[in-house]
Amino acid sequence: MKALYALAVAGLAAGLCLILIIVLASRDSSQVDPGTTAGPGTLEADRGAQVVTSGPDTPASAPDKPPTSGPHREAPVNADRTELTDDEILTALAAGNVVLAYEGAAPAAIQEEVSGPYDPELAAAGQAVILAKRPGVGGVQALAWRRRLVASGPDDPKLREFAEAWLGQGPGS
Repeated sequence: MKALYALAVAGLAAGLCLILIIVLASRDSSQVDPGTTAGPGTLEADRGAQVVTSGPDTPASAPDKPPTSGPHREAPVNADRTELTDDEILTALAAGNVVLAYEGAAPAAIQEEVSGPYDPELAAAGQAVILAKRPGVGGVQALAWRRRLVASGPDDPKLREFAEAWLGQGPGS
């Protein structure tokens, strides 16, 4: 009899906990969507994150508008301060890295302050600021997954804010 009573009390307690959870969850107004979270830079259109393994080449972007999302072939960045393909940029962004595309002077101070010199292992973990030469970009653009910031120059303080806000934020973050 005592066991049956204890079982009934435990069932009642579990039921009350469930009701409390449902009530509290229905009152939670936070609808956080990483794709719409506010932060520095402009939110870009979602072109997908599909990794292509066969078929035709992936589309190439205009020199003045490097991609921030889209289908791409897996292409890790082996070194920065070089011209990166769109596939390399998208692979880096999908991992959570921030890419600083530049024409002219490299924004090296931002890279040094936020993540240190380029390290392939850090980039594989999505924790690197990667410098990418990009003829035609017209200055400096900071890129993260679906995010873009057009900077006033390599010393623009908004670059650091952008890098710190979006580093580690890939498509599933």
